[in-house]
Amino acid sequence: MAAKKPKASTPNPGNMSPRVWFYSILLTLQYGFQPIISKRFTRREVIVTSSVLTCEVAKVVCALILMAKDGSLKKLAKEWTLVGSLTASGLPAAIYALQNSLLQISYRNLDSLTFSMLNQTKIIFTAIFTYIILRQRQSIQQIGALFLLIMAAVLLSIGEGSSKGSSSGDPEKILFYGIAPVLVASVLSGLASAFCQWASQVKKHSSYLMTVEMSIVGSLCLLASTSKSPDGDAIRRYGFFYGWTPLTLIPVVTNALGGILVGLVTSLAGGVRKGFVIVSALLVTAMLQFLFEGTPPSVYCLVALPLVVSSISIYQKYPYQVKKKEA
Repeated sequence: MAAKKPKASTPNPGNMSPRVWFYSILLTLQYGFQPIISKRFTRREVIVTSSVLTCEVAKVVCALILMAKDGSLKKLAKEWTLVGSLTASGLPAAIYALQNSLLQISYRNLDSLTFSMLNQTKIIFTAIFTYIILRQRQSIQQIGALFLLIMAAVLLSIGEGSSKGSSSGDPEKILFYGIAPVLVASVLSGLASAFCQWASQVKKHSSYLMTVEMSIVGSLCLLASTSKSPDGDAIRRYGFFYGWTPLTLIPVVTNALGGILVGLVTSLAGGVRKGFVIVSALLVTAMLQFLFEGTPPSVYCLVALPLVVSSISIYQKYPYQVKKKEA
């Protein structure tokens, strides 16, 4: 009697436990609030590298506490190896460290809704790199959804380049310090995501362990870069916590918790549920920007928003179906 494996790997979105719903709602709120929280509680003088490193430390602490709680920390001493850790987590960790720095720069130079929408282009690059690395194909509907998302990104780029109501009045600054960093970060996110998927399938790493390993390796890479980076000079000149206030810890901690939640939602519910979370977060960000910042979205944002929502929904709802060969 043949074993039926294919259905086991794909979680059913309609069959979610209360715990998964709880994690999904928390992640939706974190995604939606994060751009606004970062802009409100992080002063412009704060050195980006100090914020990223502190966030990585917070992730490690949270993940270790959760590992100790579920008992997996005890098994770590017997099963963990340095070579296995570097193979599974080293490269994506270095990529994510650079991505986080780029996102921190972009937060400060784009309005919250535009940032969130452009940040979703990482799905395009995730699809590309998962095909290259894992040979994971896309359905016709998914390809159409990717084109919709590209159209939305173009609209947003045009809109932000000519916008007068964004956080900076200089269109060049918006382009090079707002739009460009978040798009490069999206490319890096797609590449790292594909590597993480490979690591989880081949190495069977838990989400908590991956978080700890990637945070440590990423932090070491970032620390090494401070020897020659402008941020490194600023840290040596003004101190690691220059520009910080007690409120600066709020976006750092929420970002760290978001990293933990991403791993939990992905491992427990799969990519479909995470896709719904992303769509919901866009709507949350749009509402929060209007409520807290007092400025309605630009015309380009209003046109692009349904394109982004539609493309992500279609992409997640219509995955590529492998046709069964009948004997």
